[in-house]
Amino acid sequence: MAELEPLPGEDRLLGGRIRLLQPETGYRVAIDTLFLAAAVAAGPGDLVLELGCGVGAASLCLAWREPGCRVMGIEREREFARLGQQNVGLNGLLGRVEIMVGDLLRLPPRLAPGSFQHVMANPPYLPPAAASPSPHGGKAAATVEGEAALEDWVRVALALLRPKGSFTLVHRADRLDALLAALHGRFGEIVLFPLWPGGSRPAQRVLVRGRKGLQSPARLAPGLVLHEPDGRYTQAAEAVLREGAGLIL
Repeated sequence: MAELEPLPGEDRLLGGRIRLLQPETGYRVAIDTLFLAAAVAAGPGDLVLELGCGVGAASLCLAWREPGCRVMGIEREREFARLGQQNVGLNGLLGRVEIMVGDLLRLPPRLAPGSFQHVMANPPYLPPAAASPSPHGGKAAATVEGEAALEDWVRVALALLRPKGSFTLVHRADRLDALLAALHGRFGEIVLFPLWPGGSRPAQRVLVRGRKGLQSPARLAPGLVLHEPDGRYTQAAEAVLREGAGLIL
């Protein structure tokens, strides 16, 4: 079967398995999104929510990897949500993935507390005081905290999860102290999974997963090395980025 011609503004993820419409300037999906989707331990019949889903890349990648789950995404920026719902249809995932417009601090009524087995998020990485916002409004909203602070993302995830449900994030390693403080007392069995650039360089990104209401101690996982000495992606990174493989945290 011949490959479909790409639409204007269309990119491909997971080695061409996912078609993605996204703005040509400003906000663009990065590899952090793909690693986030790979880290969610969703199974058949599970209902997953992505907070701040952008154009739906993580939701689509997770739905492709685990055909038995259903994914909902909420996005404040109306244009991103519109593109996200287009992407759902473009990938034949209507009925399994749904992207809706909504504000983290003013959730749509249909997102009932305790409804989800898993919540995932790629929150804005920078607090306002530490950022020089992009002139592109959408990119600024995706990278710099606005009205909702990091603790709000944690609080909302906690409310929407079922008991023992998992909350998975990707974030900057240098904000781990703030993230762990927000998770403390709310989530247990916390796993820290560094994404190592390669060589002796420190991790800049880390995947973090916790489970609602558990008291088990945190642990540091070995993580994953992204690059070979020559700059190529490692085989383990390629498996996630090109083949859609999952990660075991």
